[in-house]
Amino acid sequence: MMPRSHRLTAVTLAVFAVTILVSSLRAQQGPPPAIRTAHGDWYWERGPADLVLEHGKVVTVDSAQPRAEALAIRNRRIVAVGSDAAIARYVGPDTKVVDLRGRLAIPGFIDAHAHFMGLGESLKQLDLMGAPTWSDIVRKVAEAAKEAKPGEWILGQGWHQAKWEHPPHPAVEGLPLHASLDAVSPDNPVLLEHASGHAAFLNGKALELAGITDATPNPKGGEIVRDAEGHAIGMLRDNAQGLVRRVYQSYLDRRTPEQVRADMAETVRLASHDAVSTGVTGFDDQGESFATIDFLKEQVAGGKVPIRLYVEVESMSPDSLALHLPGHWLVGYGHDHLTVRAVGEILSDGALGTHSAWFLKPYADLPSTSGLNVTPIDQIRAEAEVALSNGFQVTVHAIGDRANREVLDTFQRIFREHPDAKDLRWRIEHAQHLDPADIPRFGHMRVIASMQTLHACSDGPYVVARLGKERAKAGAYAWRKLMDAGAIIANGTDAPVERLDPIPNFYCAVTRRLADGELFFPEEKMTREEALRSYTINAAYALFEEHDVGSLTPGKLGDVVVLSKDIMTIPADSIPTANVDLTIVGGRVVYRRTDGSR
Repeated sequence: MMPRSHRLTAVTLAVFAVTILVSSLRAQQGPPPAIRTAHGDWYWERGPADLVLEHGKVVTVDSAQPRAEALAIRNRRIVAVGSDAAIARYVGPDTKVVDLRGRLAIPGFIDAHAHFMGLGESLKQLDLMGAPTWSDIVRKVAEAAKEAKPGEWILGQGWHQAKWEHPPHPAVEGLPLHASLDAVSPDNPVLLEHASGHAAFLNGKALELAGITDATPNPKGGEIVRDAEGHAIGMLRDNAQGLVRRVYQSYLDRRTPEQVRADMAETVRLASHDAVSTGVTGFDDQGESFATIDFLKEQVAGGKVPIRLYVEVESMSPDSLALHLPGHWLVGYGHDHLTVRAVGEILSDGALGTHSAWFLKPYADLPSTSGLNVTPIDQIRAEAEVALSNGFQVTVHAIGDRANREVLDTFQRIFREHPDAKDLRWRIEHAQHLDPADIPRFGHMRVIASMQTLHACSDGPYVVARLGKERAKAGAYAWRKLMDAGAIIANGTDAPVERLDPIPNFYCAVTRRLADGELFFPEEKMTREEALRSYTINAAYALFEEHDVGSLTPGKLGDVVVLSKDIMTIPADSIPTANVDLTIVGGRVVYRRTDGSR
């Protein structure tokens, strides 16, 4: 038998050995959890990462640690941000390490206002955005007509009469006549969507199929543009587009269910690729039908959507919303790739480019009109009430100063009637032209201004002509005035109205420089930090996602964009030359530039 003293020594040694073993295991596992996500998950600070970015300039958009050299991502989330030396301990045998070589890494861009399926569809159509004249558009239609099957519709998107080098001849309000399209496409219907999405131009065949004659009345909230003799020229504004959209939908309905699904899947693929290739990791899709939302849910479940979609339910009758909204609430589905918790974009008016934005005073260059109220204000209020009762956010399109005032008044009445409703984050989409008296209301009412900074540079050449210099200076794209009043601005592109690419948007935000070099009311421009915040943490806030994305903060999802040039410091005029080298979503590289990327 072992002496008692020896037995105690042995027990002591055994306890000591177990203690060492436990300590060793704890050291391998890391310290007690120190990071908790918005979903309540805990993450360890130590241990090998799945992905490490090192040797770069990391701009975090996190005031607690604004700059760093490296970061580590594990299990889709950021576990550490810091110096190269600090992050080196996260590199294990299976860690993928990316040498940034001094490049800029920022949070993934979040487009707070765009049209996902519309973007994908536009990539299948004639691209008319850069067409310098109407004649160039006619030539593109002529080429398409030669290849088209009998009766096949020819679609195009992106034209804007205010951006042509010279007006067509003959013309009505600077717009062409459909006879020019009839000459090159007499048998195939042609539907060309305006860049704003608030008008379409048709050829004679499409007008015929839509049943539009000289006697056809204007639908409520829309206009059939006519010449002096009362003949329809081919231009349909806002709700008048419904006359042809119904006919085109009947044409599409001839497809088999298999063809429909294949076409929709291709639309998703094209839009997704456009997003990741431009550094967009989060996308607020401004309005889809319940059927499309169901399809997107299937696509997300199948891993077909590499970005994070925030899909809004399209505007419809209050009764339809009340019936279907409860069954479509969805947050963080598919590893945080799909959320459905908003109704929008409800159209209160049209667009500046089509003279259908709704103003308090007539247009300076078309005094016969002050624009259009597209959705009656009573219906907007009814839809908003249904959304509120179901816990959904509300987003309303308003471009003209009267539209913005009417929407603010509607929101204010609802807020007063529901004082217990908190943190609603209701939004006005565009908020482009404001009466100075309404600017402070955004901050006071906590209404988010969901704006698209590129619109200022895109529209700038004709804004003064539309409104006059005094009105334009007082409230056109008034970013600085809004921010000074305490408003939150969330940025986006309105793609396919503009290209999805955030770089031109960022450039316009910080310069307000037009194509001819002129500065468009430059006192309203943003700093680079403000512009980046509007496209990251502010946009995340507008989507109720600021606890998960929008900054490179430990615990948040690992959504990162690596740029070829440092847009935060290079000369402003060099910003447009920056490219997206890498797009990372949840720690997974979903895009890598191959044309010159390091």
